[in-house]
Amino acid sequence: MRLPSAIVAASLACLVMTPVLAQAPAPTASSAAAVPVPASKRVTCLATTASLKGQDKRDQLQLCLAQARLDCLKQAIDQKIVGESRKGYIKTCVGGDGTEHQ
Repeated sequence: MRLPSAIVAASLACLVMTPVLAQAPAPTASSAAAVPVPASKRVTCLATTASLKGQDKRDQLQLCLAQARLDCLKQAIDQKIVGESRKGYIKTCVGGDGTEHQ
């Protein structure tokens, strides 16, 4: 009989996934099939400068975002993306439109 071994396998899978699912928000219908997306470079920059204050925070955030844009530009060049597609790629890669100010 294969049924008991299938139940055991399903139970083990649930035990392994329970801690992971407890940390993740409940999926919606549109995100059920979505692949997890890493944090954007903009979010990473904001997180790394969160402990700073005043001018130091602004300076470090500006440097971090400039480095992120440069990294994204290098990727676009390597992938031979040109024109408006490159501009859109860089915005998507960095994680915003660059209009946010601190």
